[in-house]
Amino acid sequence: MATGISSTNLFYTKSDEMHLEIFCLVWLDVGSSAKDGRDTEQQLRSIINHLKKFQDVSQCQKYIHERSPKERVVMIVSGQLGREIVPFIHNLRQVISIYVYCFDKKRNEQWACKYAKVRAVVVELNELVFRIKADHKIQKMVEEPLSINIFTIGGDTGSSTTGLNGEFVFSQVLIDCLIRLRYTEADKKELIHLCKQQYKGNTVELSNVREFQDKYSPDKVLWWYSRESFFYKTLNAALRAPADIHTIFLFRNYITDIQHQLENHQAKDPVRVYRSQMISTNELETLKQCRGQFISVNSFFSTSIDKQLALSFLKVPHGTENLEAVLFQIDADPRMGITKPFADITEYSEYKDEAEVLFMLGSIFRLDSVNRSKHGQVWIIQMTLCNDDEHDLKQVLMDMKEQFVSEETNLQKLGKILLEMGKPDLAQQYFIRMLEQLLPNDPLRIDLYLDLGTLESYAGHLDKSMEWRQKASALKKQIQSTSSSISKQKNPIVIPNIPADARWAQNGETVAGGHGHGNATNQLSHPEGLFIDDDQTMVIVDNKNHRIIQWKMGATNGQVVAGGNSYGYRLDQLNDPTDVLIDKETDSLIICDRGNRRVVRWSHRSGTTEGEILIDNVLCWGLAMDDQRYLYISDIEKHEVRRYQIGDKNGTLVAGGNGIGAGFNQLNNPSYIFVDRQQTVYVSDNNNHRVMRWDKGAKEGIIVAGGQGSGESLKELRNPNELLVDTLGTIYVSDTNNERVMRWPKGAKQGTLIAGGNGDGEKADQLNSPRGLSFDRQGNIYVADMNNNRVQRFSIK
Repeated sequence: MATGISSTNLFYTKSDEMHLEIFCLVWLDVGSSAKDGRDTEQQLRSIINHLKKFQDVSQCQKYIHERSPKERVVMIVSGQLGREIVPFIHNLRQVISIYVYCFDKKRNEQWACKYAKVRAVVVELNELVFRIKADHKIQKMVEEPLSINIFTIGGDTGSSTTGLNGEFVFSQVLIDCLIRLRYTEADKKELIHLCKQQYKGNTVELSNVREFQDKYSPDKVLWWYSRESFFYKTLNAALRAPADIHTIFLFRNYITDIQHQLENHQAKDPVRVYRSQMISTNELETLKQCRGQFISVNSFFSTSIDKQLALSFLKVPHGTENLEAVLFQIDADPRMGITKPFADITEYSEYKDEAEVLFMLGSIFRLDSVNRSKHGQVWIIQMTLCNDDEHDLKQVLMDMKEQFVSEETNLQKLGKILLEMGKPDLAQQYFIRMLEQLLPNDPLRIDLYLDLGTLESYAGHLDKSMEWRQKASALKKQIQSTSSSISKQKNPIVIPNIPADARWAQNGETVAGGHGHGNATNQLSHPEGLFIDDDQTMVIVDNKNHRIIQWKMGATNGQVVAGGNSYGYRLDQLNDPTDVLIDKETDSLIICDRGNRRVVRWSHRSGTTEGEILIDNVLCWGLAMDDQRYLYISDIEKHEVRRYQIGDKNGTLVAGGNGIGAGFNQLNNPSYIFVDRQQTVYVSDNNNHRVMRWDKGAKEGIIVAGGQGSGESLKELRNPNELLVDTLGTIYVSDTNNERVMRWPKGAKQGTLIAGGNGDGEKADQLNSPRGLSFDRQGNIYVADMNNNRVQRFSIK
């Protein structure tokens, strides 16, 4: 049983012996080259890709002995050679089944019946393929190694669990880090190339790889996972111990897709599920010693609602030594599956008859008991699903996640986790991989140079260490010498580092407007969009006054900086504007002039009296700008979001665009938007009562908040509008028709209340149709309280 994660420590530079699956098919037959044809090989490789052929008994025996006990060998052998080799390999853990392919069935059955792992003696190739395929369907479920980490909670539980708490924690932190990392097109290309190389000559799997490359979509990920293809085989093998971290890294986007699908289809009621498994006697003894302890499963954990179906997979060969049949009985309450969800995936699976419930990678269980069944043939292992809060490592996990996966998670953070896990070579490769993605003068290079220098000094390579440190010093001087010519921050949205446990005052303070509906400079009329500049100035979209007003902190009056000449189509007028942002590069305001179906730019310099049209013929609502100065516009008529280079009139579709609807590739009245540094687009899908995340290049979005229909529970939203996303991936959204502002942590099934939520009203603890949101550098949150004609500040505690 695996008790920790280790790496193959490779970026795929192994010899031809490298293979990505757990199962291996070994064929020993002096005359195999004459009897079997290419068609048979193709059929066998569609079941188990890695096919190794031998004609020499000693070479074959040596190869099998060299396989790890964590690998699984299925053997085909001729009658004559079977008599020689089977007695010497039969009791090896890695050998799980043997098929005798011969001409004389009766004669070979006489010796083969003495060996429990001999599953069949056959004389026809078709029968051989049929038996291997039928048996393998069960073997892949019960024979795959169970990869777990154990967390002991005090007391002397024996030497078998000594030191495992660290591995438990690091496995959890590593998983969290991997699924937070931005996925690139280069990563996908590398994964596809890897699979094509691995399945070279396997026509069935190469066809599957091409189909995956051309047609994969996130909503089909559970179908791909349940399908008998390279996707399941390769991903599951990578997750089993010793874990192949780089393959997991390349699969991380699809692991995240599985997580989101499990979240979307999370079980509503507590369930009892079952999983059958063959484990070694030593592994069983380890579990016996861990009663009352916690284990995390380092792979996706497939179970069945049907106990008898699970038991039917357990066919223990009589006389097999050091092998035990176990049945996991698991009680799971969906309230425990908050960060690691589980769901009945039968409806989304290729196999509809297996009543499959799938648990997320890294799920944590309490091991309650290990007892023999009534008839004594099977061990019953009872477990209960837990969450991160139940065990004594809660605070340690929180601290480590704060250290490694807070703010922006990148390859440097991954490398540092791997370094802490004792994998300096792998850490170095990810540091270098990140360097290759950065511009030559990116300040992040300085830290990476220093990290690489530290790695070399640990390894005793002091000269190489000094080379990296000199690179860091040279780049630091270069950046300092050119700092005066560096332009101001391109994306000035203030998103401070906000602690996960932050709280805000429930009573707001009016900082703009609040003097009733009107057009005086101390009044607002239906404020919508809101932007706080980095010099602590509020820029407010004063919708019904058809103007943009700038308001210094502490001032009693604002200053009109765009529009304010009644509504109209002239360049000195606006018509029902909804959003605004500041482009520091040009020192100008970019305004969504919705009523005029255009986006306009007004210089922020004193004396400006009119704007210029950037984009027209767009029924815009929300605006965003990324670090590369790409402009993003939501269109509530076409139900889409497009990205524009300044000067470009057509733009590129980045979200929606498939008509009005509630599908994952659709939007319904997309209002406000937010774009992070990875060009991930977050959309308030207003009439679908949800917030969607569209990763760069994605054809479909992922629900990250709401999506449960219109409602007022903490799991629901009602016509969400302005949204912000902090460095932890936490979403802040104005839940307009629930009269509140919500905070939705990354991966959470429900939000928490920040402000309002006390019915519509004008008291200090009430809001009335909140729209715009913004932070200042201290973490105070500002709300455009539309129907109260004011801006409220809720101070962070």
